[in-house]
Amino acid sequence: MKETLLEKIRDHRATVAVIGLGYVGLPLVVAFAERGFPVIGIDVDAQKVAALNRGESYVQDIPSARLQAIRANFRATASYAALTECDAAIICVPTPLNKTRDPDVRYLIAAGESIAQYIHPDMLIVLESTTYPGTTEELLLPMLAGPAALACREVAAALYAEAIEQVVPVSSTQTAEMVKLLENTFRAVNIALVNETAIMCDKLGVDVWEVIEAAATKPYGFMKFTPGPGVGGHCIPLDPHYLSWKLKTLNYNARFIQLAGEINTDMPRYWVDKVQDALNSAGKALKGSRVLVLGVAYKKDIDDVRESPALDIIELLRGKGAQVSYHDPYVRTLTHNGRGLSTEPDLDQALAAADCVIIVTDHSIYDWANILQQAALVVDTRNVRP
Repeated sequence: MKETLLEKIRDHRATVAVIGLGYVGLPLVVAFAERGFPVIGIDVDAQKVAALNRGESYVQDIPSARLQAIRANFRATASYAALTECDAAIICVPTPLNKTRDPDVRYLIAAGESIAQYIHPDMLIVLESTTYPGTTEELLLPMLAGPAALACREVAAALYAEAIEQVVPVSSTQTAEMVKLLENTFRAVNIALVNETAIMCDKLGVDVWEVIEAAATKPYGFMKFTPGPGVGGHCIPLDPHYLSWKLKTLNYNARFIQLAGEINTDMPRYWVDKVQDALNSAGKALKGSRVLVLGVAYKKDIDDVRESPALDIIELLRGKGAQVSYHDPYVRTLTHNGRGLSTEPDLDQALAAADCVIIVTDHSIYDWANILQQAALVVDTRNVRP
């Protein structure tokens, strides 16, 4: 069975199912379909399924034109029954954290239970969703008891090698799960370090950006990270907590992860305090002042607001009585804690009306010289340069 599946993969005849058609799943669909594989996308969201079958993308990284170009190789469905005709299934469902910062694996369990109804002996199952070490063996294998892990690794490596540039096999599923968490924990810890350095430099009266640029000239032993309003997206704010949670079950306290989380989570509060200080210096109170949040996506040039520090900044400013508006060319509307907001339609007018502008996301499309000239007062979390 293994050799037959490997042959189908090499010939691009293997039908690939991607379960979960979001920011991870949809690009994976396109990668395999563009290489000529028959691909079936499965998602419980009927609106997503309908949009994809019309050739309409809802993920910024995937233009609708790319979807339309793969129509011959791709279809979307809400039915797991399609797995009966698939040779491989790749799980890309959400793995969020709950309110107590513990892993929420209900979507993963639901996917596993659904796959179990249609799994067949000559089928490869891959977990691509980020989660804690041990998830594959502890949660999925009991539902999907199948071939040996070495055979799975060989087939999975062969499949991914047909669609991505480099495949790095490791010794176990626990190792693979740990690799992703280390990548993002490394970034979270270093971002926290440079965020705290920004606070220390502020108290010392030293320009943190000058410090970073000078330190970055060292030819070895230094990797440049930059401070900001916090961290966002699905990976850096969340992934380290999967690892911390797992280690708690083993009676170990992951201190670096917890400290980094505290520092990064508190950065929006630090910047709101800077807004309040700036307004006080201008003879104005934060309460009642008009504050424009410039950029709400979690990083530049995208439309993704998941875990964006801008959302916390908006809530904190509102909590202190500020009249808050935002402008973001990529995010037309947003909802947070049950409240809805729309981007200001005219940036020039919004800048003129604001008592203070806080730069949260440094989109490349912004004309920083014009913004800095028009704004009466600016708090810059990103060190934009005109």
